[in-house]
Amino acid sequence: MQQRILGKTGESVSILGFGCMRLPVAGPNPSCIDEDAAIAMIRKAIDRGVNYVDTAWPYHGAKGFADPGASEPLLGKALAGGYREKVKAATKLPTWLVKTRADMNRFLDLQLERLQTSYIDCYLAHTLNARFWANMQQADLAGFFEEARKDGRIRHVGFSFHDRFSVFQEIVEGYDWDFAQIQYNYLDRAYQAGDEGLELAARRGLGLVIMEPLRGGFLTNQMPDALRARLAGVRPAWSLADWGLRWLWKRPEISVVLSGMSTMAQVEENLNIADDAGSFTDADETAVASVRAAFLSRIRVGCTGCGYCMPCPEGVNIPRNFTLYNDYFLTDDVKMRGHIKYIYGNLVLTPGEMADRCLRCGQCEEKCPQHLPVGEEMAQVADLFCR
Repeated sequence: MQQRILGKTGESVSILGFGCMRLPVAGPNPSCIDEDAAIAMIRKAIDRGVNYVDTAWPYHGAKGFADPGASEPLLGKALAGGYREKVKAATKLPTWLVKTRADMNRFLDLQLERLQTSYIDCYLAHTLNARFWANMQQADLAGFFEEARKDGRIRHVGFSFHDRFSVFQEIVEGYDWDFAQIQYNYLDRAYQAGDEGLELAARRGLGLVIMEPLRGGFLTNQMPDALRARLAGVRPAWSLADWGLRWLWKRPEISVVLSGMSTMAQVEENLNIADDAGSFTDADETAVASVRAAFLSRIRVGCTGCGYCMPCPEGVNIPRNFTLYNDYFLTDDVKMRGHIKYIYGNLVLTPGEMADRCLRCGQCEEKCPQHLPVGEEMAQVADLFCR
């Protein structure tokens, strides 16, 4: 598998990284990871050349981002037996829980214990936005990084980002980072850091780790038939994942693309794509631009399904509501629209999870990385599905 340099770290990383946010679960609770399946997937990827593995403090938590999740301990188990030495392990400081520099040290030490390791290769300040960045500066993030680097607990530092480009620029210029992690795909070129952020990071010598390369599965699972056919007419043998990943790997600014794989079939598919990552022509670029324009004209809510907004105090399943709402407008088929309305009210959501339970309290909007007006949008969902 091809490797690229991760910015100022100087480390060679595989172009495909394994994101441990969407591991297979054994039951309705996201904290109940199917350990045997997840460990087999992670080790399969490493055996095939993946050497960048990413997790975070809250991933696979039972209560959204309110509690520590099961992902870090699972990854620690997966990297036992000699696998730890084969990878660059990345995890993240939960910035929303930090008030003091002492908190930073406490979380890092707990994460080292959870991951069963003595050091973190790539340590990120998680989900930085304007508010969290200000808090981290006040709590002396820079001093903490230098201390943890000096004593060997972390080797390289970066941040993951969810805000406007102007905030990205401020953060990039506010510290001597090694790398940054941004949401980027062929649909989100003007969103958050976007194209401008990609170019700025490259000019500053930062490595770029890409999250949501398929927009949380949106670019594969929600593709209208007409757009699928348009791409198939150009590359009949390519899957929709091929299109999304190859489009990213064409860009030399990008070091590693994270994929949150949840089945062994997805692992196999992505590994096979990565082994043949060099093929992407001008005709392919034109086809993607055409599909992007068509997509943008249809999407009503820019939700990626990340789940940062959850849990809702009223029990509303916010990501599932927005997924069905977007699905409804992605198709022109009257029968399919009727089917989506039927499954909304009868199969997919319980009455307590539906949009009409939203009280517009605003708690989810404070946590949403996309800065969506969730309450306002949820009222539109309720008007369509619940009236």
